[in-house]
Amino acid sequence: MRRLVLLTILMSLALIDAANAVQIKIATALPENSQFMIDMRAGAAAIKEQTDGRVILKIYGGGSQGNDKKVLQKIQIGQLHGGAFTPSTLQDKYGNLNLYGLPFVFKSADEITYVRTKMDAKIIKGLEDAGFVSFGFSGASFAILFSQTPVHGISDLKGKKVWVPEGDPISYAAMKDLGLAPVTLPLTDVMTGLQTGLLDIVAVPPVTALLLQWYTKVKYMTKMPILYTMGYMAIQKKSFDRLSESDQKIFRNVMEAVYKKFDKASWKEDADATSALENKKIEVVQPNEIEMAEIRELIMKTNRRLGEEGIFSIGLFDEMLQHLADFRAQKQRADEPQACTGSDDPTVATVCPVEPAASPFDSV
Repeated sequence: MRRLVLLTILMSLALIDAANAVQIKIATALPENSQFMIDMRAGAAAIKEQTDGRVILKIYGGGSQGNDKKVLQKIQIGQLHGGAFTPSTLQDKYGNLNLYGLPFVFKSADEITYVRTKMDAKIIKGLEDAGFVSFGFSGASFAILFSQTPVHGISDLKGKKVWVPEGDPISYAAMKDLGLAPVTLPLTDVMTGLQTGLLDIVAVPPVTALLLQWYTKVKYMTKMPILYTMGYMAIQKKSFDRLSESDQKIFRNVMEAVYKKFDKASWKEDADATSALENKKIEVVQPNEIEMAEIRELIMKTNRRLGEEGIFSIGLFDEMLQHLADFRAQKQRADEPQACTGSDDPTVATVCPVEPAASPFDSV
């Protein structure tokens, strides 16, 4: 009898603890069986364990809560508290999230990596000041063109119907200035758009085309780095503030580690996805370098105009370009031939500096 009473008491205490736990509910369009969801659920389990069950992170995957617009509506009324988003999702809240993803700014992995070391902390702080807590960015590499017909340059783009994510005025303006016909759709409707002919072109990283099976509806991929893509997890600050200070610290530590893992793995995943797509008979198209230079010049003017219109901070835009210019100058100096140091003694070998290895992404 005593054992039964003790068991009843313990069960009651457990139910009370569960009832008092703070639930943080987030949503994402990424598939349930993806590595992203596996790692996120592992992070949720770690948070629950390290907070002794005081914090429960509940993750809805596979677009089960609707597209990003619906997720934001549910956050507003308290049904959800956050999500895993792309920069354009919170454009209205904090436009500077789009700085890294401005079209035709970066050319290589090394460039964006350098600039991010200079600016990530500032952008994350700005997002928190705007009402959303984040835990770092997960790069998804460069978006490239996937199309029904070969695209070598600007002349092949004219009039083609290209997907633009909802709430992304930057990509919309860039595609329009390139002479394309931008079609705005939520992520969940892109496959249908490709199937029905509503879309001719999508610009996404290879890993996205592979993961979401969009590659099955296209024939070509052009290794033209359109823009840098990234994802992030954002939780409404007023919801996050329900956690105690110590539990907030645990939550941050766990999720920052998860997003660092995502970020570190992104370039390898991209290379692996590119190889997989080539094996699936998606034909690789090389861009016309002369036309690429013309495109960059045109779209950089578009980017500046959008900054001047207040879509993002023109000050931060110029800061980003300065960091980029600094990196390119450093790289140019490092790549310049240097005089060999040697000796007049013929028995002593002459030593010349070894040029640094090129990034495998420079040719993307």
